[in-house]
Amino acid sequence: MSGIIGRKVGMTSIFSADGRNVACTLIEAGPCVVTQVKNVETDGYNAVQLAYGERKEKNTPKPLIGHFKKAGTTPKHKVVEFREFRVEFEGQVNLGATVKAGEVFIEGDFVDAIGTSKGKGFQGVVKRHGFAGVGGQTHGQHNRGRHPGSIGACSWPSRVFKGMRMAGRTGGDRVKVVNLRVLKIYADKNLLLVSGSVPGPKNSFVILEK
Repeated sequence: MSGIIGRKVGMTSIFSADGRNVACTLIEAGPCVVTQVKNVETDGYNAVQLAYGERKEKNTPKPLIGHFKKAGTTPKHKVVEFREFRVEFEGQVNLGATVKAGEVFIEGDFVDAIGTSKGKGFQGVVKRHGFAGVGGQTHGQHNRGRHPGSIGACSWPSRVFKGMRMAGRTGGDRVKVVNLRVLKIYADKNLLLVSGSVPGPKNSFVILEK
């Protein structure tokens, strides 16, 4: 699976050829540096490790500093491994090589975007799970409009089942959005324009898989 690491710039919209207004996300994809090439003989599988985003050396663990020096590059912030990388078997990916968005994707491709969703803190069941609340202010209810209501833990089963949808921490999870079309590639600026929304806030890291 081919892919690249990028950074979410923000959202905008463009008009398609048939006049529709299409919401899309602008992603700064790469350039990424190959920091490790794995193969079946030594690692048991084929994979390429890419690194993206500059990082200060004083904030980088010493084992990682040596790992990046072996690849002949400066410390990077994000490291991701891609199995069965497409161009590896064409002899184009070597240790220390640079991979750009234009080399991996073409306009019209469908990609999967992986990111960390925005954290929303502790939230109730209406916001977290889409509950409708307990209804109107009847039968003597008071200020119960957004509460969960009964959870069924009566004399049987005398406990709360695991996985019960209740209030709790919301967001901050790894989210994958599939089948986003690459609308435009600005190869000179390492920018991709993909249809739809991508998880995470602005300037967050995004993994694009083909």
